[in-house]
Amino acid sequence: MEKNAGFMKALKCRECGREYPLAATHVCEFDFGPLEVLYDYDRIRASLTRSTIQSRRQTMWRYAELLPVAGEPTVGFEVGFTPLIRADRLARRLGVRELWVKNDTVNYPTLSFKDRVVSVALSRARELGFTTVACASTGNLANSVAANAAAAGLKAYVFIPADLEQGKVVNSLVYGAEVIGIKGHYDEVNRLCAEIAGKYGWAFVNVNMRPYYAEGSKSMGFEIIEQLAWRVPQHTVVPMASGSLLTKIHKSYQEFTKLGLAPETKYRLHGAQATGCAPISTAQKAGLDFFRPVKPNTIAKSLAIGTPADGFYALRVMKETGGAADDVTDDEVRDGIRLLAECEGIFAETAGGVTVGVAKKLIASGRIPANDSVVLCVTGNGLKTIDAVAGHVGRTREIKPSLREFEALLDAETRSTANV
Repeated sequence: MEKNAGFMKALKCRECGREYPLAATHVCEFDFGPLEVLYDYDRIRASLTRSTIQSRRQTMWRYAELLPVAGEPTVGFEVGFTPLIRADRLARRLGVRELWVKNDTVNYPTLSFKDRVVSVALSRARELGFTTVACASTGNLANSVAANAAAAGLKAYVFIPADLEQGKVVNSLVYGAEVIGIKGHYDEVNRLCAEIAGKYGWAFVNVNMRPYYAEGSKSMGFEIIEQLAWRVPQHTVVPMASGSLLTKIHKSYQEFTKLGLAPETKYRLHGAQATGCAPISTAQKAGLDFFRPVKPNTIAKSLAIGTPADGFYALRVMKETGGAADDVTDDEVRDGIRLLAECEGIFAETAGGVTVGVAKKLIASGRIPANDSVVLCVTGNGLKTIDAVAGHVGRTREIKPSLREFEALLDAETRSTANV
């Protein structure tokens, strides 16, 4: 084990099992398999107990032993421990007994789950001596890298598709990051970033820092278990872009079970995609172990990755756990956003609409039984994607500052309701 490695042992290839030093690298040089962090679970078991966790501050760092930072975190001290909300009104609308919403629309500082992965990646990048950080992004990641880099005094470059929602563009520019719009879809942006990372030696959070970055997603799963009184939910519905979040929630459930922090239980992980970019969902529904790349065409731009890096592993997790995948049209995405907002007062971005819409389909088809318990992972705030729902959520009615006009409006509304 390397010195000053914390509870990490090495990076390990997910295909052949070869081990590598804990450096800024992400691909096995023998079979090009992705690398992930290997931990010393015996040491962690001796250090991490329920009481220890509960004695710590309510952030994602209360699970520090299971996150890939050798020392104390230096970026994103307040990230995580977002609410897990009992969503009874939405449960009734969807037709399921027990429903929970893991609400990362209020995550700190940029209102998405990406603050989890970025705080880990940048803390580790600092340990490895980097002063410039970067990313390829469909929006939320760019926002988080820009904000967290600013707070940490790091130089940041973020690369995005040029047609990204304006709200997400502004939310990166405001922090002083160098924002580079690429005339192409995300997969083209990602390929360019792989070349830049190799030439300039920057810490690209989702390229050469990916093994550390991806581990941050586990904190969402750890929190779900703790907030459910130390139990793993029967069903978890997760939005899929690269597929990484679904695989890491699976890993978090496995780790807590392995460490004795949660009882052994059967659970199913389900994946949600938009119909306009559904390579993983299409493969799962066809019973395939591999996906075919697609060209994205959906309002759910945060999920618009046509060649998902973890697609193969997401398919494997769903198969192992007995989960399912489905996808929803743009209109169904908007319906999902409205349903969550009207029932629970949570305004989610388009990815949240995808998650709710797919959950509705899985429950209606019986793939999620009506008597079971379900957690929906809602990963980003609707204020970032207002353009996607503008014109689809009712209209403002204008009157003069007159009581008589207001009473006329109410009277018309009453008559209209009575005629329905």
